[in-house]
Amino acid sequence: MRNQRVWYHYLEDPYLHDSTDLVQLALCALPLFLILLGIGSAAIQSACSRAVAGEAPREGSPARLRPVLAVYVLRALVVWPLPVIVAVVADRFTGYHLDTPLPLERGTWPYTLVKYSPLAALFVAVLLRLALTLAPAAAAAGLGARAALRRSWSLTWTRVGAARVVALAVPLVALTAGLLRLVTQLALPLRPLVRGLLEDATGNFFAAYYAGILAPVIVGILVTAAVAVPLTCTAFAALYDRLSPPRRSPAIG
Repeated sequence: MRNQRVWYHYLEDPYLHDSTDLVQLALCALPLFLILLGIGSAAIQSACSRAVAGEAPREGSPARLRPVLAVYVLRALVVWPLPVIVAVVADRFTGYHLDTPLPLERGTWPYTLVKYSPLAALFVAVLLRLALTLAPAAAAAGLGARAALRRSWSLTWTRVGAARVVALAVPLVALTAGLLRLVTQLALPLRPLVRGLLEDATGNFFAAYYAGILAPVIVGILVTAAVAVPLTCTAFAALYDRLSPPRRSPAIG
């Protein structure tokens, strides 16, 4: 992007930057981000579950994180493909980037149905996500990945379980969203500071510009995660412990 800016400046032509390079960079960094997110979340969930159960830290932590990591992967494969596929298909048939004539005529009921189908798919994904909310806590308690998903499903799809999961999830979502918004707003003074420092250090106006935009968001995400993730993991671990049937001691004699 910097080289293109220099070239167009040399030609004395106006330059509208292309964000394709940034998108490719973000997509390349996404797997690393997901791996770090999964490992960190699994470690926090395991620690919170042990704290709820009153257990002391144990050795062999990397091996014990595998079921929790597997739960995150399986849960993502169950929850998110449907809304993503439906959104892509809906955009293919109703997107404004399409040339006329459209595959579906605007104003007709098939067009409206396809256009708003991603909302229905997202609603289904939210229900599935709520039904599998207790799976990481179940995996941290010692179950395998598939067994943890089944246990979460069986505990949640009951009158008591569903009510308690929703009653716990809604305040946590509100707290997370509110804290993210508050911290991001408080961190907005970082935007011109980061932009000015990076532009002076690198001479790359566009990289400094985007870094300045992202700086308050990054600070907001980190602070929110530091507060909300341990609280959420502890809360759902405690709920899983409460909803799980008591373990029977083996009969003597």
